[in-house]
Amino acid sequence: MTIFATIMVQFINIPLYGTSTAELRNIFKNNCDDFLFLNIGEKQISLEDDAQKKFINRAIESGAAIVYSDHYKEAEGKVIPNPVIDIQTGSVRDDFDFGSIVCISQQAIKDYLSTYQKEYLIGGFYQFRLFAQRNFPIVRIAEMLYTVKETDNRTSGQKQFDYVNPRNRDSQIEMEQICTEHLKAIGAFLTPDSFKKVDFSNSYNIEASVIIPVKNRERTIADAINSVLEQQTSFPFNLIIVDNHSTDNTTEIIDSFSNDGRVIHIIPEQENLGIGGCWDLAVRHPECGKFAIQLDSDDIYSGPDTIQKIVEKFHTEQCAMVIGSYRICNFALETLPPGIIDHREWTDENGPNNALRINGLGAPRAFYTPVIREIGFPNVSYGEDYAVGIAISRRYKIGRIYDELYLCRRWEGNSDSSLSQEKINANNLYKDSLRTAEIEKRIGYETDNCQS
Repeated sequence: MTIFATIMVQFINIPLYGTSTAELRNIFKNNCDDFLFLNIGEKQISLEDDAQKKFINRAIESGAAIVYSDHYKEAEGKVIPNPVIDIQTGSVRDDFDFGSIVCISQQAIKDYLSTYQKEYLIGGFYQFRLFAQRNFPIVRIAEMLYTVKETDNRTSGQKQFDYVNPRNRDSQIEMEQICTEHLKAIGAFLTPDSFKKVDFSNSYNIEASVIIPVKNRERTIADAINSVLEQQTSFPFNLIIVDNHSTDNTTEIIDSFSNDGRVIHIIPEQENLGIGGCWDLAVRHPECGKFAIQLDSDDIYSGPDTIQKIVEKFHTEQCAMVIGSYRICNFALETLPPGIIDHREWTDENGPNNALRINGLGAPRAFYTPVIREIGFPNVSYGEDYAVGIAISRRYKIGRIYDELYLCRRWEGNSDSSLSQEKINANNLYKDSLRTAEIEKRIGYETDNCQS
């Protein structure tokens, strides 16, 4: 305790998004204390007894650049626990949740000030914490050390599209630049010339298969099926529906389309399949076509030419995966903010690197069947598409279509409409683990390819 008594600290409020490199640098330069506490949420905070001491002691013991903690959240008159998750190598997304209070060591500040380079207008803290991530431990205290008064009471489903709102495009470009610098610094950056060529010489009776995994979607499955059967193409296609043991009227509705020979209705023998497991079953089906195209059981294609456009993109760009653009709408197909999600931040030059920063790659997604069979889907019901997407982006070119192809319906039946904090944490932890594994594979990947 004697050591603690001699330690000086300072508390400063800054916005997590909107603090420039210059502003952060000035804060750091004017801080002469041993530790700096930042309120990165700019929200009302009340600390638990001895919280400050616990932050500092953990920083001293671990040599951490940043210490953060679990906390309570006060919202709508209730105070509830709000645990966060441990940071890892793959935690490179700019929306990693540190909570509101972070404790920063003076040593990390000094090292950052002596080595930082490019100036950013809003990403100062993101730049600093990736620097810290490369050079120091970052430590979470699994204890509720403060209470934050929450002012954003939207559900998880309402918040999840914030990062792709067109109004935030400039900030997304800046965050991409910061993340790209980080990937270069750790040796995980990919260049376009590292892509393998795709061989389309494999012979298939069917050019394209639309795949719909479904369970208990009696309100939406007929709409999804009809949007496929109404497609107009210059080639044969079919529809593979993996009915994952529905207990409502979904199975009967699918059976009502059995007179159309293009519809293949599969009920798995296994009863433990997630969405990824259903996808894996479908792409390995003998009637799966050369290209496997996604359609969720809640959603529909925007027009009758969606499949045609996707297959043409495969052939014109010789890519292993194609991703389109979608419009957010309600159950009645009325547009909801932010409207069209086109992921225009994706570029041929840097898309595979930026893919590690963002939480999703877009929709609809389509795969060259031999490649997706080689990679395989994880048997999970969240992040299965992201897992295969980042794996493909390491090896092959991904084609992008920025025109609207898909209507993503947001309604109370969506599986992600209102998630608990525990579920949000589990989902984020899983995707971060995917990024960690992918970064480890990318380090030295181009060198290894050149030598092989």
